[in-house]
Amino acid sequence: MQFGIFSVGDVTVDPTNGVKPTEHERIKAMVAIALKAEEVGLDVFATGEHHNPPFVPSSPTTMLGHIAGRTENLILSTATTLITTNDPVKIAEDYAMLQHLADGRVDLVMGRGNTGPVYPWFGKDIREGINLAVENYALLRQLWDNDVVDWQGKFRTPLQGFTATPRPLDDVAPFVWHGSIRSPEIAEQAAYYGDGFFANNIFWPKEHYQKLIAFYRKRFAHYGHGAPEQAIVGLGGQAFMRKNSQDAVREFRPYFDNAPVYGHGPSMEEFMAETPLVVGSPQQVIERTLAFREHFGDYQRQLFLMDHAGLPLKTVLEQFDILGEEVVPVLRKEFAIGRPADVPDAPTHAARVAAKAAEADAAAATAV
Repeated sequence: MQFGIFSVGDVTVDPTNGVKPTEHERIKAMVAIALKAEEVGLDVFATGEHHNPPFVPSSPTTMLGHIAGRTENLILSTATTLITTNDPVKIAEDYAMLQHLADGRVDLVMGRGNTGPVYPWFGKDIREGINLAVENYALLRQLWDNDVVDWQGKFRTPLQGFTATPRPLDDVAPFVWHGSIRSPEIAEQAAYYGDGFFANNIFWPKEHYQKLIAFYRKRFAHYGHGAPEQAIVGLGGQAFMRKNSQDAVREFRPYFDNAPVYGHGPSMEEFMAETPLVVGSPQQVIERTLAFREHFGDYQRQLFLMDHAGLPLKTVLEQFDILGEEVVPVLRKEFAIGRPADVPDAPTHAARVAAKAAEADAAAATAV
């Protein structure tokens, strides 16, 4: 399994002192968070894509390209790449370029985002959201999988004899997860292509995500990619930790109460009861996360949201120390126990290159 961090990049007032970071400070903080993730032994750093306040990460490839030059092992991902409002040609070229710069340490989570006004800002109609996601991704796959593309669709000008450059590293495109919190059509899309499905898993009770993930696994098998248990699943989660759970609750409460995503709504206790949010001790985070396997089956990637709601950078980095030293080592060990041999590992570029070479060798042997 892979463990890591995803950031939405919000610029939020610290409710304990009224201090609001500048955009510059928040962007630099996100870079520091990624470097800390590698330092403490995490596998993945993922950034959201937003084009509206209070968020800053409007250009994930710029940020991830910078981080790529300062890290060696960290997989660089998006928490959402807006497949509906970005041009598939630009996605194909931008992320292939990033893939080369990062020596393959790149994948993406494709999604529609959760900000309705973004559609007209980029000349799109929100009523076509699902159709845009389907058509744009079909074109993106062609651009990555074929050297020369002829294309005609509904939502962009046709392409004739077009070649996206650079070509994917080692002729293997970045791995794609399809992210959704509510749409079975997106789970269907992930299953059709044999891609991963990433369930945000931070807003709803487990039963909501169980339905989506079970549907994805069933359809993954339907399209001949393997058994349902072999589908590639990623999950989100949220945590705030201190050695003493009462200290964690006391410290995090003002941040929860004023968070831009869920502040001024249900109480923190209600939210913890109904969603995966854990505010408490490292052991409580371990126990809640291990329960995900009972709810969703064996899966491949676990990302945590830990840097939002105005938390100061110093506090966030302390959280990463706890996560890297006390939580993730236990999770790695426990998730490995009883994991069936036919459940695939989390995808990496090196493994996918090796698999493609093995397929080519097998095909050549059959031809002879």
